Parts: sequence; C-alpha cells; structure tokens
Amino acid sequence: MATERSLILLKPDCVQKKHCGAVLDRFEKAGFTIRGTKMIRLSDEKLKDHYSHVADQPFFPSIVEFMQSAPVIAVILEADDVVSKVRGMLGPTNSAEAEAGTIRGDFGTDMMVNICHASDSPENGEIEVARFFDESEIFDY
Repeated sequence: MATERSLILLKPDCVQKKHCGAVLDRFEKAGFTIRGTKMIRLSDEKLKDHYSHVADQPFFPSIVEFMQSAPVIAVILEADDVVSKVRGMLGPTNSAEAEAGTIRGDFGTDMMVNICHASDSPENGEIEVARFFDESEIFDY
C-alpha cells in the first residue's frame, strides 16, 4: 500500500453542530496523521473550482449557499490507503442512507448536510490538498 493524502472539509453543519472534535478523534484513532488544518470561509471562486464537475448544474447555487453558511475546517490526512479508509468511515454521501457507526450515519442529515467532504481518489487527494493548502501549511513531523 502507498502512503496517500486526502483532503477533508469539515462542512458548515459539522462546525455549527460542534462535531469537529468527534470527527477528528475518529480519524486519529484510525491511525491517520494530520498534516495540516485550518478554518476558512470558502469564496465563490474556490467553490466553483472545487465543485467544477457540478458547477453548471441547477443545484450548484444551493451548494454554494450551504458551503458559505459558516466556516469550514480543511484538514489533510495521511496514511496508507487513506482515501478508501476515510470513505469507508464516512459512509455513503447521502447521510440518510448511512449506517449507524459511520460518521455520516451518526452525525449527518442528508445528501448535502453530510458532515464532511473527503477526496475520492489518491489523485484527487493531491489536487485538492494543493487547492486548499500552500506547501508552507503542510507539516511533516
């Protein structure tokens, strides 16, 4: 297995409902290393770039409204096979379909209000980390 990085965005619902510590605790207990973290407000430009695959869809303005409703916490996680392991811990994108014991099953609400974003491939993990973090914000310790 190769060491990978995944971008995690603790979404506005996670921040507003004060689940950030619980979610990060699960990731750390799973053995993932945090390489960077910061709280940010997402600009229209950053959201259009990050969600470029759906930016032309009629529901995109709803994504922007939700993702700008509160700050998010951006996190870089690193471990062997971190992308698939994190996605397994999260459960399906639609929290209403997620099993209890998964992060989205325990804390999420629906398809959009689903606690966090996670990279969907190692390649996208690298692209997304670079989108949200400068090299000086990534730590090796």
